[in-house]
Amino acid sequence: MALTEPQELNHPLIAVDIPDDLPETVIRPSKGWAGLNFRELWQYRELLYFLAWRDIKVKYKQAALGAAWALIQPFMTMVAFSFFFGNLAGVESDGLPYPIFAYAALIPWTFFASGLTQAANSLVADANLLRKIYFPRLISPLAAVVAVLPDFFLAFLILIGMMVIYGIFPSAVAVLLLIPLTLLAFITAFGVGLWLAALNVEYRDVRYTLGFLVQFWLFITPIAYPSSLLSEPWRTLYGLNPMAGVVEGFRWVLLGSGRAADVAPPGPMIFVSALVAVLVLIGGLFYFRRMERRFGDVI
Repeated sequence: MALTEPQELNHPLIAVDIPDDLPETVIRPSKGWAGLNFRELWQYRELLYFLAWRDIKVKYKQAALGAAWALIQPFMTMVAFSFFFGNLAGVESDGLPYPIFAYAALIPWTFFASGLTQAANSLVADANLLRKIYFPRLISPLAAVVAVLPDFFLAFLILIGMMVIYGIFPSAVAVLLLIPLTLLAFITAFGVGLWLAALNVEYRDVRYTLGFLVQFWLFITPIAYPSSLLSEPWRTLYGLNPMAGVVEGFRWVLLGSGRAADVAPPGPMIFVSALVAVLVLIGGLFYFRRMERRFGDVI
């Protein structure tokens, strides 16, 4: 077959005139401590929704029990705690039935532990997405924590049934405090998750120590035992563990506000926990933004 000289393509469907005055967008890595740029995060809010919805669907994909695992996990943990700590060890429960005493604390704790774990692994899980397109990297761990919220609300169904069975009815005003307490648990999970997510990209050892960290944090949080075992000012200082204030706040709102008047709210502890959680979140945001310029290179 004879070779022919290459010819110009003059077909009208192929020829394209590209104007010289098109705007150009150049994406460069930031230098030094980068700003948080919440405006950009808001512009990508739809991506946040789709990533969170993706995580929700993937979590229970091909699972025989589906979303029922959101109920089974805290319920079975409550059963184990009730048997070993409540019956065998005889741990105090502030005059409450031990099962509901433990379960009221396990609801925010399970949300925190799941959100923290998912956020810490979010960047590694989205490695292919991070290499191909640009979007605010904060969206990845944020979507991971948001995706755990449905499990949190589902687990509440069992608690409502237990409260009816035990005849415990909190005051309406106190129930409104669940909103800031849930937000505090969210901030804690997201703030710590930012630190661990950024470290997990650089050092993959983080994912191997994550299970130990969550388990250790479980036992230093007053879930199986009440914080009333400590006297002041140590009980207030216990709030340096942000989840201590969340757990005790949930217990008081749901179980203590409708009981005798001598059950005082753990206000000082919650204040200390909120302060620590906000500081962890702010530090995590700035550390994450400083490290994200390296994510695409090392992930």
